[in-house]
Amino acid sequence: MEYILLIISTILVNNIVFAQTLGICPFLGVSSKISSSVGMGAAVVFVITIATLITFLINDAILIPLHLDGFLQTLVFILVIAALVQMVEIILKKISPSLYSALGIFLPLITTNCAVLGVALLVIQKEYNLLESVVYGFGTAVGFGLALVIMAGIREQLELVSVPKGMKGNPITLVTAGILALAFMGFANLV
Repeated sequence: MEYILLIISTILVNNIVFAQTLGICPFLGVSSKISSSVGMGAAVVFVITIATLITFLINDAILIPLHLDGFLQTLVFILVIAALVQMVEIILKKISPSLYSALGIFLPLITTNCAVLGVALLVIQKEYNLLESVVYGFGTAVGFGLALVIMAGIREQLELVSVPKGMKGNPITLVTAGILALAFMGFANLV
C-alpha cells in the first residue's frame, strides 16, 4: 500500500512539473502536439526509472563508502545520466530501429532534462531505499508524462479558439501552465 501511495503522490500531489517546477523547459518546448508529448513521456519514464536505479546503486556502493557523496555526487550523476541516454540510444538503434525512429529527437533531449537529475538527487535527499527509489522515479516520470500530455491537449485546443493578440504563443502557454499547477494543488490532501 505504501508504494501505491508513493506513486499516486508523485503523479498527482507532488507532480515534478507543477509542484516542484523541474523539467519546465521540455514541458513547454515539447508540449505543442499530443503525439510528440506521448513519445517524450514514454522516453522520460524509461530513462528516469533506469537512471534512478543506477544513480542510487552508484551512490550507495561507490560514493558513500569512499566519502565522495558530498562534492562529486552531482557531477557523477550528470555523467551517468548522459552515458545512460547514449547507451539507450545505441541499443535501441540496434535492437528496434522502429522504436528508435519513433522516439527521434526525444532521447538526446532527455540528457538536458533537469527532472532526470532532480529525481536522482531527491531520492538520495529523501533517504529512500532501493525499491522506494525506483517507485518514486517511475511515479515521477509518469507524472511528468501526464503533465506533458495534458498541456499538449490544451495547446492543441487553444489553436482552434480565438486568443487575444497579446496572449498568443508563450503568454497563453504560461498562463495555462499556471492554471494547471493550481488545479494540481487540489490533489494536495489526497495522500
